[in-house]
Amino acid sequence: MTRKFVLLIGLLFFLQKSIAQDITRVRKNLMTLCSPTFNGRGYVGKGDSIAAQWIAQEWGKIGLKTFQDSYFQSFTLSVNTFPQPIQVTLGKKQLKIGEDFIVSSNSPSVFGKASIIYLDTLIFDNPERRTKFFQQNFNKKALVYPAKFAKQFSKLNSQEIQKILKETTIWVSLHDKLTASISTYQDEKAEIMVFRPSWDYKTKKISYNIRAKFIEKYTSQNVIGYIQGTSKPDSMVVFTGHYDHLGNMGGACFIGANDNASGISMLMELAHHYTQNPPTHSVVFIAFAAEEAGLIGSKFYTENPIFDLKRIKVLINLDLVGTGDEGITIVNGGVFEKDFQKFVELNDAKKLLPKVVKRGKAANSDHYFFSEKGVKAFFIYTMGGIKAYHDIYDKPETLPLTKYKEVFTLLTDYVKSL
Repeated sequence: MTRKFVLLIGLLFFLQKSIAQDITRVRKNLMTLCSPTFNGRGYVGKGDSIAAQWIAQEWGKIGLKTFQDSYFQSFTLSVNTFPQPIQVTLGKKQLKIGEDFIVSSNSPSVFGKASIIYLDTLIFDNPERRTKFFQQNFNKKALVYPAKFAKQFSKLNSQEIQKILKETTIWVSLHDKLTASISTYQDEKAEIMVFRPSWDYKTKKISYNIRAKFIEKYTSQNVIGYIQGTSKPDSMVVFTGHYDHLGNMGGACFIGANDNASGISMLMELAHHYTQNPPTHSVVFIAFAAEEAGLIGSKFYTENPIFDLKRIKVLINLDLVGTGDEGITIVNGGVFEKDFQKFVELNDAKKLLPKVVKRGKAANSDHYFFSEKGVKAFFIYTMGGIKAYHDIYDKPETLPLTKYKEVFTLLTDYVKSL
């Protein structure tokens, strides 16, 4: 075996070890962000603030600079929360929150029991059935209906809607998949969202105990750091991703591994990369709060920017990047065609991802308010793999990271091409 061959084997081993260490670090960060200590990075138990403090500490270790005295940009929002255990019993069977049911995010507090009345789904197109249905007494009743008919309620007149709202005690919608959310307001009527296979049509009564806590001025924070460019420090390449998720809901915790611990972990890897490989342009990292509450953190930032938004050469928002079996989608790829083609060319050159798909404009993540301000902004997410989303099954141990390294390579190659 020649000395040259030995050196080559050693180099390959080193490269493999380095890659393994990177993925090990990614996995460690995922597990940390999704750990019970972080309370699902939501608004119960200050999970978002705990996560923000951790991100800031990690960025300090990596060596990111701050624009002001700290990494934080604080703001307030209104949010409806469920800090106490929620109980729902169908007949004698107690349902499990997260698995069998969740509650609508805008539900108020309500407790008691009610007889079940089923929505006659023919009322929307059959006047006779409609008249007969609304002749019933809805007092102290739980109105049960298939979730797919929710939009049909708009066909009812104001008197019919008011009758349901005033007389029914609670609503129950039946779903093929439970998808939780965050609300910035509290409605007058509570709704229990039940996984269809968990529902027993023979049951005549339902009991419930829902305790909601509406917080009018909850303080959260964006986390912002940067690496100064070597020759074009006033020109900014910005990487963003939201760190918040749904958190605790009445005893169930929605920890959001793919959405979006995966994106924050990618921001961490990019920060490591650019501290070791000084960039030409300054590279800014923004971890947004309150994305799940309606893009509130990113909207606040665009209205209160720390530096002139005109200095941003490009912004890349990373959200849901933990899979990749079917490639990636680039939102705003249809708006900025030349840049999209550059992504495609770079991907094809190294055969990184199965597909690079473009979408047009969409208000579906934190890139949106930047693009509305005239910033060239993209939102990249991976496709394929696990389908867990806004449910208790979006966990780090089942997140495959199928094309994580390839997405990282594509991102750094794109920035290098600017």
